[in-house]
Amino acid sequence: MTSNTAIADATGLGEIQRGAPRVNVEDKAMINARADVNQLLPMKYRWAWEKYLAGCANHWMPTEVSMQADIALWKSPDGLTPDERLMVKRNLGFFATAESLVANNLVLAVYRNITNPECRQYLLRQAFEEAVHTHAFQYICTSLGLDEGELFNAYREVPSIADKDAWALQYTRHLEDPSFRTGTAEADQDFLRDLIAFYVVFEGMWFYTGFAQILSLGRRNKMVGIAEQYQYILRDESL
Repeated sequence: MTSNTAIADATGLGEIQRGAPRVNVEDKAMINARADVNQLLPMKYRWAWEKYLAGCANHWMPTEVSMQADIALWKSPDGLTPDERLMVKRNLGFFATAESLVANNLVLAVYRNITNPECRQYLLRQAFEEAVHTHAFQYICTSLGLDEGELFNAYREVPSIADKDAWALQYTRHLEDPSFRTGTAEADQDFLRDLIAFYVVFEGMWFYTGFAQILSLGRRNKMVGIAEQYQYILRDESL
């Protein structure tokens, strides 16, 4: 059984060890580290720091993208077919809360199990990007004058969206469970399984399917403002 002290140290919330030796870079690890998780330097995973810097350089805000053409097209009775309108609303309905679910996974589940400071730094940058993505869907909804309840409550009203989100949430709940700790072969494998399920299937396959739907409209010069924001979101996801 892992002691409470060990659990606290793994998160960086343990008692400060006055007079403890300085961090040895060899003791740093992605999970199950023996080093203080609050000390960024000396750095072991330079690639994680480079990812963090790339994310910062990649910064954008939704309000930088004009929605005027989208507004005109959406208001036009002949701008989109009924199927295209339904696809746009279903697509936005999925993403409107899916980005929040990703942020929850990063902040409440993954972060607490990662014991490397530079990797944590990048996770914090990723969490901010998820906030920007949620902002994008608020901006789109407001710009087009859509029913905000229809979009943001879709994950509780549309069965296909609810099923996908419920499937993904189980993996966040598993990692967020206070009794879960890495450190054994079985627990480490569970951690890897949960990451693959959430970030390969949910944020990988299902997100990219949604990107393709909107980008296909953009290639036909429809809903170009939304498509541009999706391109930025896709760029964030691809870093």
